[in-house]
Amino acid sequence: MTPKDRRLMPAAAESGFRVEWRDLMPLSRRQVVTELLLCLPWLLGIWGFAAHSLWLPALGCAFLFFLTGLRQVHGAFHNAVGLSRRQDDVLLFALGLLMLGSMHAVRINHLRHHRHCLEDEDVEAMGARMSLPRVLAFGPVFPVLLHHKALQVGSRGDRCWIVAELASTAAILVLVFGVLDVGFLKLHYAAMLAGQCMTAFFAVWTVHHDSSTHVYPARTIRGRIRAALTYNMFFHIEHHLYPRVPTRNLHVLAARLDRKAPGLASNRVL
Repeated sequence: MTPKDRRLMPAAAESGFRVEWRDLMPLSRRQVVTELLLCLPWLLGIWGFAAHSLWLPALGCAFLFFLTGLRQVHGAFHNAVGLSRRQDDVLLFALGLLMLGSMHAVRINHLRHHRHCLEDEDVEAMGARMSLPRVLAFGPVFPVLLHHKALQVGSRGDRCWIVAELASTAAILVLVFGVLDVGFLKLHYAAMLAGQCMTAFFAVWTVHHDSSTHVYPARTIRGRIRAALTYNMFFHIEHHLYPRVPTRNLHVLAARLDRKAPGLASNRVL
């Protein structure tokens, strides 16, 4: 195995769960476009329903927008949505404007999470070691800690992105809640604030809690309907083992791992 191979799949190389995976990396142009448009219907749904005071369906769309937005930024963290590195930066910035916060700060912590999974250096996974009530209470503090750590350890370029994104977030919040009187925007950004406060639970605790004694310290999912409803985001063991595989192909990777190491999938999210 070459040094490049180890950089691409460090967890798989170290853990011994090796299957064919390189054929799952390339995305067609159509797949790239589909991935980039993934959250758009839900964004339009939020605005459309909220503009007509249909609050419940608007909130449902907000949840799905946040979920699909997480999938998109997560793919960009690993350069796995078929874009160049610079295009990934632009995607992270654009989604940060819609989801609030600095996605470059989240990327720094997420890549550290892969290098130090559930260790003391892993700020992202702090909530995984908490009880459910405690992680829910911890939720509003979590984004603050992520941004603080990223500003500490990030490169100069990363810090420039983070400052620009935080300034943009502050400007958006002032405009939406202090200057403009646009109901659908208020609902959208109120929902995004709530989503940010829930990421410690939804994006970390669900996929890592009570996993320290498992063969790999993460959880996964099985079943086509469950995977489709969660946009493949809960194939987390598979993602850790092969982080460069696009999210849309993780179900294929999971099937291959099941044949090689069937016990790997015993630790489920659902």
